Amino acid sequence: MKRIIVPIDFSEHSEYALEAAANLAQKYGSELIVLHMLELSNAILTSNGESINEEAVFYLKLAEQKFDAFLDKPYLEGIKITPIVKHFKVFSEVNDVANELNANLIVMGSHGVSGVKEVLVGSNTEKVVRHSDIPVLVIKHNPILLDFENAVFASDFSDEAITPYINAKVTFKKLGAQMHLVYVNSPDGNFRSSAEIDKKVSLFLKKADGDLDNLSNVHIVSDYSIEKGILNFANMIGADLIAVATHGRKGLAHFFEGSISEDIANHSTLPVMTFKI
Repeated sequence: MKRIIVPIDFSEHSEYALEAAANLAQKYGSELIVLHMLELSNAILTSNGESINEEAVFYLKLAEQKFDAFLDKPYLEGIKITPIVKHFKVFSEVNDVANELNANLIVMGSHGVSGVKEVLVGSNTEKVVRHSDIPVLVIKHNPILLDFENAVFASDFSDEAITPYINAKVTFKKLGAQMHLVYVNSPDGNFRSSAEIDKKVSLFLKKADGDLDNLSNVHIVSDYSIEKGILNFANMIGADLIAVATHGRKGLAHFFEGSISEDIANHSTLPVMTFKI
């Protein structure tokens, strides 16, 4: 895990993400790429007028000054940090920076749910998740302790899930986390018999791993909804992290029918990591 990107907007939640990323960087000797996007308007970016150019320079200088204060944190001591200010208009372009710098992980803060509004949906966090080719770790709260010992990977064990599953296995191994696979049998999903599920899981593992060594880490649970099943299972085993798959630019994971991964990312109090299908 050589490079971790932390997109920030100088908010409280982006500071949570920065501290979480610093925790990981300390453990794995990673470099932190702290990225701020000005999201300047087209008028500022395309105008040839001298006053407009000066306005763009002003915002760039202001962001650089904010960086000095934002990065003055004791938990960042000893970590290699590269601050970057870009005049991007949309957060989806974080993926371009990740590819350019060969980053391994993106860490972002998110408010999650506020009242009846799904804040993550349509937010900068969702835009990054939609376009990212690498895993994205979403942090909701102040990461006082960030030790990933037990990680839940929710799957429907379809062929589409093989690549995210393999990538999650590699990532969890780097994090030193025990992987717990969970399949939720519920009325709002494709309800299957125990025999059908066992067959589906076995075929999946043979295709993905070439063996059934990981079968003992698969858990079949029944619940009223897939989302509740995943969250209840994570709570039951004392999980530190929930991982889900996304369809990338097609929108937040319709990996299961509906928008299960989107709901998980919104409602989970645990950190959520996404892997692109």
